[in-house]
Amino acid sequence: MAGIRPNVYLTGFMGTGKSAVGKALARILRRPLVDLDSEIERATGRRVAAIFARDGEAAFRRLERRALKRAAARGGAVVALGGGALLDSRNRALVSRTGTLVRLTCARRELLRRLRPERAARPLLAGGRLEERLARLAAARRAAYAGARRTVSTTRRSPDAAAALIARGLA
Repeated sequence: MAGIRPNVYLTGFMGTGKSAVGKALARILRRPLVDLDSEIERATGRRVAAIFARDGEAAFRRLERRALKRAAARGGAVVALGGGALLDSRNRALVSRTGTLVRLTCARRELLRRLRPERAARPLLAGGRLEERLARLAAARRAAYAGARRTVSTTRRSPDAAAALIARGLA
């Protein structure tokens, strides 16, 4: 990947603001934004929830891996990863080779507030108590997020403020 400008990858649990912070960061850095979920939806003509419902999580993760490969090869972008993208060791290795990884976090209470209205659109939150689903998913993903160069909390912080913090840290 010599000669390709490194990407800035945003990771973190669902609801931490990867898409919103990604838009703000792309604007500040004057780079294109690649939102993997949006790329998958554009390529398939279907919503992420519909892909999960009809084809299952494994099929979605294959689409996600292909979208990530395209973003990595392009370079020079802010890439908003899906919350589970880094569960795949191949994706972690690709991100590590092609850019800087920044993890977004959010306090559990704030995360619940953000995700409760969106629960029906998020297949991994279906069934059981929301608090229990979040705790299980967060525990399963903790190690995948560990390779981040920087962690920024979005709790009580606007996307623009979080993006400004990230941009200063990249300088």
